[in-house]
Amino acid sequence: MPAPCRRIRSPRLPRPAWLLAAVCACPGLAMAQQVVPPPPMQIENARVEYAQVLRAEPVYQTLRATSMVERCEATTPVAAPEEQRRGFARVVGAVKDVLRSEDERVDEVDRSAGGNCRMVPIEREFRRPIAYDVDYVHKGVKYRSRLPYDPGNRMRVRVSVTPVIVPPEER
Repeated sequence: MPAPCRRIRSPRLPRPAWLLAAVCACPGLAMAQQVVPPPPMQIENARVEYAQVLRAEPVYQTLRATSMVERCEATTPVAAPEEQRRGFARVVGAVKDVLRSEDERVDEVDRSAGGNCRMVPIEREFRRPIAYDVDYVHKGVKYRSRLPYDPGNRMRVRVSVTPVIVPPEER
């Protein structure tokens, strides 16, 4: 409820000063007269249509994680005797031996077998899609956008028309 208003009359004050004094004396009246004009009405020339998706290529984020794993090695290298491998298994075993790295050449044993155990860092890479580069066509024109999801075969597009206002000196 606005504060009660005192009537101020002063013939000595000019009219604008008298009005200011009246507004200051009646704060409730001043607040009641603060009318905020509504925002200008904007007419939006836009509509939603569909575009044909040509391609959606995922954009990956690569994450690296290192974990510590216990590896136990035999105190004496255990070699598989060649006479145990026969035929095709012998050929496959020979190819595996050639392709195996130097770190993997020592046979791993179980901890209970009394091997030399140590913690070894294992690095892994994970890739996950974080966005999609999407090529699409709308009314014969090709476009490309980056979206946070795969849109499928077609996607909604917002079509907006705005006039170009030319400055008077260029007309």
